[in-house]
Amino acid sequence: MTRWKEISGANERTAEMEPIGIIDIGSNSVRLVVYEGAVRAPTPVFNEKILCGLGRSVATTGNLGKEAVERALAALARFRVITHILSVKNIRVIATAAVRDARDGHDFIERAERILGDAVEVLSGDKEARLAAQGIMMGFVDDDGIAGDLGGGSLELVDLARDRLNEAASLPLGGLRLIDTTGNKIERAIDIIDGTLESLKWLTNGQGRTFYAVGGTWRSLAKLHMDQIRYPLRVMQGYTLSAREALDLCEQFRKAKKPSDIPGMAGIARARRELLPFGALVLERLIKHMQPRQIVFSVFGIREGLIYGLLPPHEQARDPLMSFCEDYAALRSRSVECAWELCRWTDLLFGDPALEETPAERRLRHAACLLSDVGWRAHPDYRGEQSLNTVAHAGLGGVDHQGRIFLALSVFHRHETSDGNGDQLSERLRSLVSKRVQRRARILGAALRVAHMLSIGQAGIIDQTPLAYENGTLVLTIPPAYAALYGERLRRRFDVLADLLGKKAKIRISG
Repeated sequence: MTRWKEISGANERTAEMEPIGIIDIGSNSVRLVVYEGAVRAPTPVFNEKILCGLGRSVATTGNLGKEAVERALAALARFRVITHILSVKNIRVIATAAVRDARDGHDFIERAERILGDAVEVLSGDKEARLAAQGIMMGFVDDDGIAGDLGGGSLELVDLARDRLNEAASLPLGGLRLIDTTGNKIERAIDIIDGTLESLKWLTNGQGRTFYAVGGTWRSLAKLHMDQIRYPLRVMQGYTLSAREALDLCEQFRKAKKPSDIPGMAGIARARRELLPFGALVLERLIKHMQPRQIVFSVFGIREGLIYGLLPPHEQARDPLMSFCEDYAALRSRSVECAWELCRWTDLLFGDPALEETPAERRLRHAACLLSDVGWRAHPDYRGEQSLNTVAHAGLGGVDHQGRIFLALSVFHRHETSDGNGDQLSERLRSLVSKRVQRRARILGAALRVAHMLSIGQAGIIDQTPLAYENGTLVLTIPPAYAALYGERLRRRFDVLADLLGKKAKIRISG
């Protein structure tokens, strides 16, 4: 009964959440994202965009293109029907630079509001920058640096540190605007970009810090780099390049005779290809003006920033990684209470000075415990592989790629004792992290194999089977009520765990 109560509770949680839909009318694309609810780790349940190019000619003509307007309005009509089908009552509609700057932007808004039946908020440059900053706050912890959100019409730059907004600016350096202004001549854009950036004196505050790159064009740039180096983890959130690596990538566009000559361009969406050289140039000039230490790509932007602003302070203060993992465990595992018990149980194991861990490593270990049972429904022969893929590519926030790989490997080893078992992804992911990370993932995975054999994924058992170290021996104590759980398979799993720790193994029946 416990298991079914847990699953029923997860469904009740989902039913209680009110979905929120955000329609983002941008200079290049019009997008609808429906989130499960306004929570600290929002999960999209629907995501669709249509590249309309509303801002393609605003700089030179002052107006939105007629064809682009009709495409955008048709997309909005489709989005209204979709939100009705999905029973989304809470809908926020925002418009950015193209509509804000165009002479006929007001006429477009009137038509859009008639189609949608909802008000459209035209964001000021300052508010767009603030929402971009809140998007970074939603997706990262201990954020410190300058965030840049590159759209078709504008570039929003924000200096933030530890969730505090210091400086912000909205600049007319969007990809479509630069194409329009320069007649698609990239060499003409250099002076425009440099002149605009030089007016922003506080950009030098970014020296030696992180630059957070937001926006579809820059995500395409990250994808290009991933393809070029055959990076195994196809996740944009948290993908990191050194400033030198990013410069080398950007400079390929100025050195190539034509963009199609650049390796990996065939994998970029056709509609993004014309914007990519200008997006690369903006990033190149930013790096040279700012001199950041690294570039971190973010999938969290103004839409997530809007949701962040709706949250009460106590919800904003929650850890985005742990929030996601707890929610995911409630939806996918047999017992979220058992998952939290595993955190405490493994605290005993990692209390050994030989396994000393930093607070950041402890946080990741607890996150792995929460995710350790999310693959229980999969076929036993494929649980390791499927769990690895699920965790490695999950919509996690608040974690870098090193941490993401640790979580994936820990859950993989919770199901698989061997290195690969024919799974090439696990081998490639291991190559991206240190031996220390690999060892910690193996030990935690082995511990979770023991724990789940004892608990059967249910709460209230593992807390009664503590671990302890006694004179070079790892001791597992089982109370008489659960003595029959002791058997060959448990013994083998516990021996593996003790061996990884360089300890002898002992299972004791108390009383």
